[in-house]
Amino acid sequence: MLRRFDRIALLRRLNPAGGGKSVSTWSPLTTAFNTRPEKRINFTKNEVGLFSIPELTSYEGFYVLKEKAIFKTEDLIAEATSENRTRKMVTIFDELSDTLCKVADLSEFIRLAHPQSHYSHAAENACITISGIVEKLNTHKRLYKALKQVVDQRDLMETTDVDKHVAELFLFDFEQCGIHLKESDRQKVVFLNDCILQLGQRFMAGAVHPRTIKKSVLPEAIRPFFSTDGDNILVSGLYADSSNNLAREAAYRLFLFPDQQQEQLLSELLKSRHELATTCGFKTYAHRALKASTVETPEMVNEFLQTLNEELKPRAERDFALMQKMKNAENRFESPLATWDTPYFTSTLKKRCLQASASEFSPYFSLGACMEGLNLLMNSLYGISLENTEMEPGESWSHDIYKLAVTHESEGLLGHIYCDLFERPGKPNQDCHFTIQGGKVMPDGSYQNPIVVVMLNLSQPRWSGPTLLTPSMVDNLFHEMGHAMHSMLARTEYQHVTGTR
Repeated sequence: MLRRFDRIALLRRLNPAGGGKSVSTWSPLTTAFNTRPEKRINFTKNEVGLFSIPELTSYEGFYVLKEKAIFKTEDLIAEATSENRTRKMVTIFDELSDTLCKVADLSEFIRLAHPQSHYSHAAENACITISGIVEKLNTHKRLYKALKQVVDQRDLMETTDVDKHVAELFLFDFEQCGIHLKESDRQKVVFLNDCILQLGQRFMAGAVHPRTIKKSVLPEAIRPFFSTDGDNILVSGLYADSSNNLAREAAYRLFLFPDQQQEQLLSELLKSRHELATTCGFKTYAHRALKASTVETPEMVNEFLQTLNEELKPRAERDFALMQKMKNAENRFESPLATWDTPYFTSTLKKRCLQASASEFSPYFSLGACMEGLNLLMNSLYGISLENTEMEPGESWSHDIYKLAVTHESEGLLGHIYCDLFERPGKPNQDCHFTIQGGKVMPDGSYQNPIVVVMLNLSQPRWSGPTLLTPSMVDNLFHEMGHAMHSMLARTEYQHVTGTR
């Protein structure tokens, strides 16, 4: 293992910033992601709409997409329940799923990510409407009977093992939603699912909302650690990496202070979930949620967590004891290690063990360098290249979005990944990925390429240099890009089983 000075010296030899005359040649991908995105003014071209969807040149397009999906859904239901059907049942069901998911998934993303309220409100309306349709379909008796007959017996057309498996998954979705219940209970399930959707959305929106308090509430010594708005202080997170013990404690207590409205939403959400589960014949909501998963039952989850707890407890106790010593050394008055202390001392301990801080690593992890690293990795493993592609006017929801074309060396274009990587006002403070369009084989034999969005909250690149990532940021970027690549590489016949959901 290299000693610290050997390791840093080696990195300096590889990095032009280490001094001396050297030439650094950035790839086109590195250059694109290391360059500050500019807002372009369009004088000549017509706007193509969000994600190149013609209807979405205006927020009113969500109403159009919603209505088109409703009409197509009605046609597909009629086809699935017809005695004169000419297509495989699973094909019709997957097209039905694809029709609804393309509107619901798109709407859910725009609801959260679009900076303009009229777009987010229109998207929310479409999302709620489509979700309501889905819940009604999940209790549609004739549709269920048509599918069950095919699963239990056989289809009119020849089917494969994949066809049968996907059909069984659709059937399970029906049965999980209480299709076997009497009419009044089925309507109750629809109502409860709608309540759960809306309560969940409202709770999540409130969970990331900053807390506002008067400056006078906080000691003057720790006020500079927080953002201000006139006479108020904004607490937008836990400030877990702050070196000031009082600032960490204040942020933790204020940001997580009990909120009556949030508690009421959570209570109603849990009640609705439990009522839904018991109405559908499950003991608890956990039993319903886990039935088709790898672990299958809450008892299995508890056993796994208990085993994990027993195995990790001695190691955790050693870590906590070490962090307690570190806290005692930093403070004049001894106080027990608190919840708000562990992230800070964990980070400090890592720096001590590695003999290097995140700030020393970051110059080697510019955003462009990380994206080129991903490109090299994908090319080496799968023969895939990532290419930054210029977007058409109106295609993106913000000026600082990148669009990657994912291309295989022999199979050609596999799909597109939109990278929404920088923080902005109103954007959810979470790292995640969204499926906008799932991959599937089309009726004419062509393939509907997937479209996904990777969302992070990195700082904007400065004029003096690119955005630099800490090791944890690099980990998050690679993790979310892994989900995106799953969608690109899946190439499944049916949309219902593609990518990461």
